[in-house]
Amino acid sequence: MTPCRAVLVSAPASGQGKTLVTAALARAWRNKGLRVQAFKCGPDFLDPMILEVATGRPVYNLDFTMCGENDGEAQLYRAAQQADLIILEGVMGLYDGTPSSADIAARFNLPVVLTIDASGMAQTFGAMATGLLAHNSRLKPAGAFANKVGSTGHAQLLKHSLPPELNWYGNLPKDEKLSLPERHLGLFRATEIGDLEEKIEAAANAIATDLPLPPSMEFKAPAIAANQPERLAGKTIAIARDAAFCFIYQANLDWLTDMGATLKFFSPLHDQSLPEADAYWLPGGYPELHLNEISANSAMKNALHAAFETNKPILAECGGMMALSESIDNQPAFGLLAGKSQIHTQLQGLGSLKAELPQGELGAHTFHYGSFETEIPPFSTAKTRFGKAENIYRHGSICASFLHFYFASNPQAATGLFL
Repeated sequence: MTPCRAVLVSAPASGQGKTLVTAALARAWRNKGLRVQAFKCGPDFLDPMILEVATGRPVYNLDFTMCGENDGEAQLYRAAQQADLIILEGVMGLYDGTPSSADIAARFNLPVVLTIDASGMAQTFGAMATGLLAHNSRLKPAGAFANKVGSTGHAQLLKHSLPPELNWYGNLPKDEKLSLPERHLGLFRATEIGDLEEKIEAAANAIATDLPLPPSMEFKAPAIAANQPERLAGKTIAIARDAAFCFIYQANLDWLTDMGATLKFFSPLHDQSLPEADAYWLPGGYPELHLNEISANSAMKNALHAAFETNKPILAECGGMMALSESIDNQPAFGLLAGKSQIHTQLQGLGSLKAELPQGELGAHTFHYGSFETEIPPFSTAKTRFGKAENIYRHGSICASFLHFYFASNPQAATGLFL
């Protein structure tokens, strides 16, 4: 067992400001000299980018369907060995989703702090925090944080409404400077928010005085698995990474390295050639925001076609698949996949799932506003719990889908994507 302080930050609902609050708490504790490791509940890519800026460390995801409970246990144990404090940002409201933030907190015995938008609220703040944290007897209540507070007097009303057993973790004022911009996929990427560092530091400084530490708890070592073979030993994997292709789980990079692969990175937007590699991976991101660069980079288009013609494995996820199609919103793309991609105003896919591949089930998730119209027959179709079907296509050496895969959930299946 390894001791480490830990807390899960949740809220009554989405839109309460928990990402900035989590980042502010993480930075405030980091500023006190603690090594802080952040996690995000659920499969989200964007919130972890914010938390990485706050902590200065890569951020990992916990999701029972995509990652698996054993992976979560292993990730938390590893973090407890390398950090002084673990902070997890919940997903949606405390009890929303399957699994919910409450389910994750209960499974790993994590103390919970509620972030509540307190605008228009006084003593009800304490009742809401108490009721939500008591709703599941398996939860370990830690305290509450008030966001969008009107004044010092308002903060005192909120603080004193909490029962003695709930700690006051501070408050942030209602201030446009202490909010994060959003777009159709959620928050903006961290690199797009020019004053993000200033926002996080200002919020951290605002809550630093009398900020309590979360409780210390013991993290159990996971069952020791048999030594995993380095399935990708001697292989070089080249990964697209730039403003258009940025949805990459750090856990996937870790897994590739653990499997013996050498990693290289390239920019489909700006590079004129591909690095020499045994396989290529184009992850998701925002190709629809960079159509001019994609259409104009004929050298990269030619390089991708050359890699395909030499039968190099190419994994294309979500935005990566759209970039390999003939067009995105009627503007030319790289043209390796016969079919057209389109961005819609309505959400087209949502949920964590298990994808059936030749080597077994692989954890994945989908969240996109795009569509891909093609006559290429899918070789596999996965369904979310909402019934939405997501196709997986094989075209020569290309494996393409709107799905984002989580490699560690099935090493054998993931290895097949790169061989």
